[in-house]
Amino acid sequence: MTVATLTDAVDCDLHVAPSSFAELLPYLDQYWRSYIDDATVRLFQAAYPVGAGTTGEPPAASHADLEPVLDAAGPRRAIVNCLTLNGLHRNPHYGTAIATAVNEWVRDEFLARDDRLRAGIAVSTLDIPAAVAEVERIAGDRRFAHVLLPVRSEVPYGNRLYHPLYAAAQAHGLPIAVHAWGRPGTAPRLSGVTTTYFEDYVSNAHIAQMQMMSFVAEGVFGEFAELKVAFLECGFAWLPPQLWRFDKDWKGVWREVPWVKGRPSEHVRSHMRFTTEPAQLPAHHEQIAQVITMVGPEMLLYASDHPHQHGDGIERLLDALGAEEAEAILRGNAATFYGDRIA
Repeated sequence: MTVATLTDAVDCDLHVAPSSFAELLPYLDQYWRSYIDDATVRLFQAAYPVGAGTTGEPPAASHADLEPVLDAAGPRRAIVNCLTLNGLHRNPHYGTAIATAVNEWVRDEFLARDDRLRAGIAVSTLDIPAAVAEVERIAGDRRFAHVLLPVRSEVPYGNRLYHPLYAAAQAHGLPIAVHAWGRPGTAPRLSGVTTTYFEDYVSNAHIAQMQMMSFVAEGVFGEFAELKVAFLECGFAWLPPQLWRFDKDWKGVWREVPWVKGRPSEHVRSHMRFTTEPAQLPAHHEQIAQVITMVGPEMLLYASDHPHQHGDGIERLLDALGAEEAEAILRGNAATFYGDRIA
C-alpha cells in the first residue's frame, strides 16, 4: 500500500511521554514535588531499553516533537498513550498522583494544541477506587478515548476487583485499552520472570491471551454487556488457535462457568479489538490473507505504535487486503469501536 492510503487513518496507539519529572511537577502538589526531589525519584521506561531494535526513538515529549510525525502521516485522528505509570514503584498514593499529573500534562501539551489528537486516561491499578475517581474526573472531556491499563497486572482483569472501574468506563462509553508491558518486576509469564529482553518482549502476547481469557471466563461481559476492550501492542496473529482452544475446552468444562453464555470466541468477537502492531505475520502473501480471514478484519484497529519499530508488518498486512477490508482496519473499525469520542 502507498503512504497516501494511510492518510486520513485513525491511529489507535501513538506514544508520548515526559522526558523528565520537570514536565509533571506543575501538576503535582508540594508534598509530591518534595517526595520526588528528596527521594531522587526518576522516570523509568524499562519496556523500551535504549538500543533495542524495537525501541526506535524516544516518544514525543512535546507537541513540537509530535507535530512533524502527524504532518507526515496525515491521520484523521491519533490516540496518544502515555505509559509513564508503568515505570513507577508500588506506592498507590504516588501512582494516583502521577496518573492525574500525566492526564493533565497530556491534556495541556497535546490535546489543547492539536484537534487531531485523542488520548488514553492513565489510571493506577494499585488503587481501584482512586482509578474510578480519575475516570469520573476526566470522562467529561470527550477528547479522552479510552481507559489505559497495562497488560501485566497483579490480578487478572476478569477479577471482580476491577468491576467498579469497568462500571465507570461503561457508564461513560469508554473502552478499556490493555497495553503491552507493565511495572518492572511483574512477571511476564506464570512460571516467573525472564532472563532476557527478547523473552520479555515475546511474552506480551502470552499475557494478552491470559487476560483475554480472564475477561471472558470470569464473566465480565455478563456483568457489563456494553463494555469494550482493546488490546494495544499485543499482536493478533495468535487469535485463531487460541480461540479454537478456548471454544473446544469450554465445551467440556462449561459447567464451571455457567455465566459464559455461548462460545467464548463469540464474547471476544463481540467485545474485543486488537491493534495491528506488532503484526507478527507469516512470510507469504497467501498465508497473510488466510490469517486475516481467520482473525476477521473487523477485529483489527490500525495503530502505528510510533516510535516503536516492529518491522514491515503493516505494509505486508495492507498489501494482502482488499480495498473494503483495508478501509475497515484503517478507519471504519475504530469509528465503530470508539464512536463519537474520535468523531
